[in-house]
Amino acid sequence: MAPPNFEYDFKDLAGNFHGKSSFNSGLYINGEFVEGVDKTTVEIVNPATGKPLSNIPAATDKDVDIAVRAAREAFETRWGTKVPPTERARLLFKLADLIEANADELAALESLNNGKAFAIARAVDLQGAIDTFRYYAGWADKVHGKTIEVNDTKFAYTRHEPIGVVGQITPWNFPLWMLSWKLAPALATGNTIVFKPSEWTPLTAIRVASLIEEVGFPRGVVNILTGIGNTAGAAISAHMGIDKVAFTGSTLVGRHILKSAANSNLKKVTLELGGKSPAIIWDDAELDTAVSWAAFGIGFNHGQTCCAGSRVFVHEKIYDTFLEKFTKKLKEIKVGDPFQPDTFQGPQVSETQYNRIMNHISIGKKEGATVHLGGERHGTEGFFIQPTIFTDVKPEMTIVKEEIFGPVVVLARFNNEEELIRLANDSVYGLAAAVFTKDVTRAIGITNRLKAGTVWVNCYNLLDVSVPFGGYKQSGIGRECGEYALANYTEVKAVHINLTGQPPI
Repeated sequence: MAPPNFEYDFKDLAGNFHGKSSFNSGLYINGEFVEGVDKTTVEIVNPATGKPLSNIPAATDKDVDIAVRAAREAFETRWGTKVPPTERARLLFKLADLIEANADELAALESLNNGKAFAIARAVDLQGAIDTFRYYAGWADKVHGKTIEVNDTKFAYTRHEPIGVVGQITPWNFPLWMLSWKLAPALATGNTIVFKPSEWTPLTAIRVASLIEEVGFPRGVVNILTGIGNTAGAAISAHMGIDKVAFTGSTLVGRHILKSAANSNLKKVTLELGGKSPAIIWDDAELDTAVSWAAFGIGFNHGQTCCAGSRVFVHEKIYDTFLEKFTKKLKEIKVGDPFQPDTFQGPQVSETQYNRIMNHISIGKKEGATVHLGGERHGTEGFFIQPTIFTDVKPEMTIVKEEIFGPVVVLARFNNEEELIRLANDSVYGLAAAVFTKDVTRAIGITNRLKAGTVWVNCYNLLDVSVPFGGYKQSGIGRECGEYALANYTEVKAVHINLTGQPPI
């Protein structure tokens, strides 16, 4: 029996897409939509209402094995070095065009399944994905090796070759955008893919599978498997036929993947993991601008961002004024229906995530921090949480140490640079940070001392596909985006050619 279609009519919702979305919801393996060997399913939920949307196939290790074999056969016969890079570029450009042509529908699906505001999904997530596919389409024929001068008797050069079959696992906070960060550089460099989106937010990945089919990628090049992390995800990270795994998600799961990769075939691993990023507000900062960016730093995507500015350090000279303005700014955030045009913060992605955040808020209260704003449920339906500010925090508190992944921020004072650097770097994470000051010398000096993969100056949460993104310490291994990401998906082969024909002895 063929897998069922997912269908949803958006005609009664606000936003720019009022049509009906209908597409095959099966596992996409070797160019076909299938139910899966064991015909297992998983339920997906609308986080704005808490009500079920549909049941979709859930891949098992058997399905992963079939997909890996399809990807291997495609790599060895129809992709990789068997296809000119200009052809890979053509297909990636075409996929970007199709995503753009269906952007309103994809944004609506993202909002429905993830809970993020439709306007933000359309302007940020969709545009980011389109830009990413186009950016790496442009790189496809520009991944070059080097000739190396050795001496007159030897010619040496390097080749950058595709790794092979790549397993990719992405999170639920930016489903489509993260899909593009994974698929685009891997395909541009000639790899084949077994891709698993989060079981909570699979709809846009499934819809993109139908666009990949429409583009005409050779069968087996891209395989998209919906399923549970500890089943399908675990099978990907342990599979002996996968040459490299790329994961974005929690540090806890990243540890399991790294261990599984080591215990199997020592496959290559890149990890983009958690964060507890500091936003530093110096006493000479343009205050209203800093307040707005700090609010965006914690409020964007409902705080469900690995680089969220969840620790705000404010110079003691301006702390009280900043807190007053920051509180007013967070109170102005519109929390509600993601399809309303003025909504900025929708629901948290799931009941599980909602409960995790509320548990952290409860722990913060018990440990003696002050709930200055929020800290409660918003509304009576769905998984909405009020924007929350904690004050009177201490460095050892759980809410200061642990990633909450919600609209919860802690504020602390500092009075000198040495104290500030110690507090800002006092974390197992090192994904991002921000500095707000009018003094460019101070900004550069502090930036150089922060242990973070990305540092923003007088802004927050601004990303670009051409700029690398990744973390220090337990925030991950490797870099996404930019030219740097190409190294994640290539092997470097060194070739030595003896020009004399004679051995040295």
